[in-house]
Amino acid sequence: MPKRATHNEALTIPAGFADDLDAFLAFIELERGLAKNTSAAYRRDLEQAANFLARRGAAGWRSASGAQAAEWIHSLSGRRYAVASLAQKLTALRMLARFLVREKIREDDFTALLSGPKMTRRIPGTLSADEVARLLAAPTGGDARALRDRALLELFYSSGLRVSELAALMLQQVDLEHGFLRVFGKGSKERVVPIGGKALDALAVYLAAGRPQLVRSRTGSQFFLNHRGAALSRVGLWMIVKKYAKRAGITKNVKPHALRHSFATHLLTGGADLRAIQEMLGHASISTTQIYTAVEPQRLIDQHAKFHPRNKAAP
Repeated sequence: MPKRATHNEALTIPAGFADDLDAFLAFIELERGLAKNTSAAYRRDLEQAANFLARRGAAGWRSASGAQAAEWIHSLSGRRYAVASLAQKLTALRMLARFLVREKIREDDFTALLSGPKMTRRIPGTLSADEVARLLAAPTGGDARALRDRALLELFYSSGLRVSELAALMLQQVDLEHGFLRVFGKGSKERVVPIGGKALDALAVYLAAGRPQLVRSRTGSQFFLNHRGAALSRVGLWMIVKKYAKRAGITKNVKPHALRHSFATHLLTGGADLRAIQEMLGHASISTTQIYTAVEPQRLIDQHAKFHPRNKAAP
């Protein structure tokens, strides 16, 4: 039986599950345009489900029952998975079941009666405007890495890109003359994102004096390069953010998406339209963007104090 790797261990995939799983993953990547990272996560979750279902007597996805699937979900609840992780596993199984029905491999959706964990919307971690200013000022000096890091942090905060989008950025996606970039986000969907003035300046300096020093014989058109002339990885980006957060004296745990979250929060606090923020972030649904409305309650308090007639001083 074929073996495929998870993060921590190699799983043996029961033969009756492997072919249909491969067909489903090919479908979501090629026809639905889901990102490879998403596809890889679904593979891990469904390999886990396949092993559980096989131990419960299922010969494959075609014979798995709703009761067996419910038992799998229930078994995960006691294993300290985050609610979001449980919801993702259930989503993967439901998508697979619908694919099997769509392709007439099964007549019924064996996940139709499953219920998942109740999701709570967690407010993303953000930096204050002062913390962002200190972070962006942290890269000093005129060497290639300092110029790169300054440009990277400025663009990160100016555009609100995902870490993966920033790492995959190519030269041809950035239009410094007109002040915007084109990015291909989740599902390979293209969007146009403005670049602020300070970020444009930092990018121009990096391209003129920083990037040429990092170029090697095999360098392609990747925008941000490491010391070997290859594309800067997501881990490399994370390390850069952590390094300068520490240098800036920021004591909170600064996670990779902190600048993306701060970008959205500060735009909203400044009065930007939620729909515009949604478009810049590349969110498919406005409900995803609405999480940022809970981050700055002071803005609501200020608006109430300013405009509610009972808050105005008597003449």
